[in-house]
Amino acid sequence: MSDTTVDISAYFPVLLFICVGIAVGVLPQLLGRLLAPHRPDAEKLSQYECGFEAFGNARMQFSVKYYLVAILFILFDLEVVFLVPWAAALREVGMTGYLAVMVFLALVTVGFVYEWKKGAMDWE
Repeated sequence: MSDTTVDISAYFPVLLFICVGIAVGVLPQLLGRLLAPHRPDAEKLSQYECGFEAFGNARMQFSVKYYLVAILFILFDLEVVFLVPWAAALREVGMTGYLAVMVFLALVTVGFVYEWKKGAMDWE
């Protein structure tokens, strides 16, 4: 028969990390709620937006172009992030790694040109 006991002390750092993370997220909010002065008035409770009175409906529609440009920015920004570890390890990856990244950059460039030709980058 084998001994199936688990050494729980090995998981203590993980438990400590979770507890510290929760404390960092919750304690400042609790301290702010308990220690901060709470004196609401009409000025503090009024609606504001960018320093001037709100206008129009809060549920007005935005152009799809706005979201498309935002998504494309995030997409291409994240693709560029993949270049940082590659550049840091360029000597270790050798020619195979270099060629793999060149293929990756070629695909990114083709995607970018396609989006540009389709008019996704036009703000009008």
